[in-house]
Amino acid sequence: MKNKNFTSHLPFSFGMPAVIWQIVFFYLPLLFIVVSSILKVSDLGVIEGITFEKLWIFFSPIYLGVIGSSFLLALSNAVLCLFIAYPIAYFLAFTSHKFKNLFLFLLIVPFWTNFLLHVYAWFFVLEKEGFLNNLLRFLGIIDEPIHFLNSMFAIMIMMVYYYLPFMLLPIYSSLERLDRRLIEASMDLGAGWSHTFRRILLPLTLSGVRGGFFLVYIPSFAEFAIPELMGGDKQMFVGSVVSHYILGEETGSLGAAFTVVSCAALLVSVVILYWLMNKLMKKVYG
Repeated sequence: MKNKNFTSHLPFSFGMPAVIWQIVFFYLPLLFIVVSSILKVSDLGVIEGITFEKLWIFFSPIYLGVIGSSFLLALSNAVLCLFIAYPIAYFLAFTSHKFKNLFLFLLIVPFWTNFLLHVYAWFFVLEKEGFLNNLLRFLGIIDEPIHFLNSMFAIMIMMVYYYLPFMLLPIYSSLERLDRRLIEASMDLGAGWSHTFRRILLPLTLSGVRGGFFLVYIPSFAEFAIPELMGGDKQMFVGSVVSHYILGEETGSLGAAFTVVSCAALLVSVVILYWLMNKLMKKVYG
């Protein structure tokens, strides 16, 4: 009897290190951030009580504009990655055949190198005398080099490049599990490709699409390294503001307060997007 009880609790025991890790390195820091955002501390470091003044500071139009810019950046990146990733995932799942493993290997290889190396590689591509400008001049499309760096174009290029695998792999996983005979049956019964996509392919891969969308959207909302490095610090996003305050000597609590406000805005936007996605899918199915 004791052995049976021990065996039944064995999976839980194996999962405990992961739970402890999550509590120590996620929930406790998050709790510390929330508490820091509402505590009122004197110049001598004495806790005087609770205040919401630091939170209300970030409901001003300037900071709400920063949150709105981050929302548009994350949404644009997620939508672009979705439209690029779905055809690639379909190709990998259904038409790549014996080269599938090679393509998946090439997709994963960039994760083996440092993120900064990716950024500097794109510097050489987008700079005035870089690959892209030289190619456009060689083709006769432009006469003078275009300043691609330190622009929204450079930010979006890097964002899509970096986050595309996070969208592609969940969709590929859904397509890989799909029974191909369903598509063949739909075609044999006279349905066109668009009808088959809307009524068969998309509903059966919706979990992968939804998972990939939010895997890209949520971290993109708080991204700060790519806008800083590729945008030349010309535009402010949530990650930029948080890093500015958190790294300051006396503004850490303000950084915590803005983190709380931006996380609340992110949570609201995720709920709204989830609802809109379900409403859109119902119209597409119809």
